[in-house]
Amino acid sequence: MKRLVIATLSGLLFGFVCFGFACSGPNEIAPWLGASIIASRTLLGFGIGISRFPMKNWAVHGIVMGFLFSIPMALGSMMGPGNAEMSASTIAISSLVMGVIYGFLIELITSVLFKARLTDN
Repeated sequence: MKRLVIATLSGLLFGFVCFGFACSGPNEIAPWLGASIIASRTLLGFGIGISRFPMKNWAVHGIVMGFLFSIPMALGSMMGPGNAEMSASTIAISSLVMGVIYGFLIELITSVLFKARLTDN
């Protein structure tokens, strides 16, 4: 339970970080998109918290889960029109890359900082 709570709260934290990055440009983002970003990263944390996939170590687990949970966001961004700053494909690739980074960081916080490893539960 400790792992699930820590990972989910870390995902929520990084959801707000990701939302902050998305809002940092000159264009406003729609409220539904902001909610989607926060929910997606929170779901990533939840997924890492409940996952029991046997992987070599915590870092690989976070990277793989971050990639997998970012695929829907990346595909969703491909359906959008893009904007003046970035094309839709650039946004999709950025979503995947940031998902990998957030997955790694969530797993780092959960497994290393709070010592709630996969095998503990």
